[in-house]
Amino acid sequence: MNTTEKIPVVSKEVLIPFIIITSLFSLWGFANDITNPMVAAFGTVMEISTAKAALVQLAFYGGYATMAIPAALFVRKYSYKSGIILGLTLYAIGALLFYPAAEFEVFGFFLGSLYILTFGLAFLETTANPFILSMGDERTATQRLNLAQAFNPIGSLFGMFVASKFILVALDSDKRNEAGELIFNTLDEAQKAIIRTHDLAIIRDPYVILGFVVIAMLVIISITKMPDTKKNKKYTSAKSSFQRLFKNGKYKEGVLAQLFYVAAQIMCWTFIIQYAGNLGIPKAEAQNYNIIAMTIFLLSRFVSTFLMKYVNAKKLLMIFALCAMATISGVILIEGILGLYLLVATSAFMSLMFPTIYGIALDGLEEDDTALGAAGLVMAIVGGALMPILQGTLIDMESIGPFSGVNFSFILPFICFCVIAFYGYRTLKVYK
Repeated sequence: MNTTEKIPVVSKEVLIPFIIITSLFSLWGFANDITNPMVAAFGTVMEISTAKAALVQLAFYGGYATMAIPAALFVRKYSYKSGIILGLTLYAIGALLFYPAAEFEVFGFFLGSLYILTFGLAFLETTANPFILSMGDERTATQRLNLAQAFNPIGSLFGMFVASKFILVALDSDKRNEAGELIFNTLDEAQKAIIRTHDLAIIRDPYVILGFVVIAMLVIISITKMPDTKKNKKYTSAKSSFQRLFKNGKYKEGVLAQLFYVAAQIMCWTFIIQYAGNLGIPKAEAQNYNIIAMTIFLLSRFVSTFLMKYVNAKKLLMIFALCAMATISGVILIEGILGLYLLVATSAFMSLMFPTIYGIALDGLEEDDTALGAAGLVMAIVGGALMPILQGTLIDMESIGPFSGVNFSFILPFICFCVIAFYGYRTLKVYK
């Protein structure tokens, strides 16, 4: 008899806390994917290059790199609940700072607001992921995290929807003439200033509303009793944990694989607008392709969670990475709408990567090391800060040999998926 099948992924005793903490995955999914299209929006309205506009991603994902380890140390000293409360507080402050940023109309102020916002996200991800893993049997931990992570793209979809239907479509700076050329570029400075004030207010409002939603969530979690899975736990020194983690090959390679995964994800979703724009598709319409990609990502996340009942998670990771390499090859080589379709289809194969790499890398760690191990994996999100700037630089080159700059720039996600496929292979064959 296979007793593993009788172990619940989520027990009744922790169902309510599980649901509440899982809702946080949607909250940071929303923040991620309402922000991705802002690279293109800021690029136009602030009249800056694609590479400079990609500093949005440096600010956003740089916050993870800055705050992940402090968040882990905070959680080790206090509790998962305390970490989540502090994270939500920082999240709300960063979102509400969009109001003065729009008033001053300074790009750097927006970057600072995003940086603070992601201090909060770093606390949430460093805390919520291991908290979910701890809410039940270790044998179902990766399944449990995949289930919780499945709700991340629901928030992402909503973020994309808001960006498409309430921000991008309302931007006067993106209006085009009959020839498909931007009208904004032909206006004098006085006219541009009026449009800039209008458009920055359009960008501002959803973030301010988000800030109040986060405050409401903060109140709910503050008054809800959470399971204390760290009760009476005494940790060894952080230095000892770092030493053990540094010696763990599977974990170290997992951090590297996670860095490349997040880079690939952010590049594929951020620059889908530029890829579509290269085909003459306006930003608001191009964002619809992002929504389709995220819908595919969401459905595939549930499918892959189901498949893990029958197929080894490490093997699935390798297979999905190889499939992503195939679709991205088409994105690079094929000029036209088919390349855009393949870029959208890549999301199906990205779906299981983040939680699966996360679960594999943390599997087998001593309990003392889990919080700091989680912090290392969250710090790997910095990949989303660095790679988009490099890709933006390639896009600004317009053409590279026989390829357009946009098409060729997707060589970077291709390299990322190669690294992930290799990690899947290594965990399957070496780290059994």
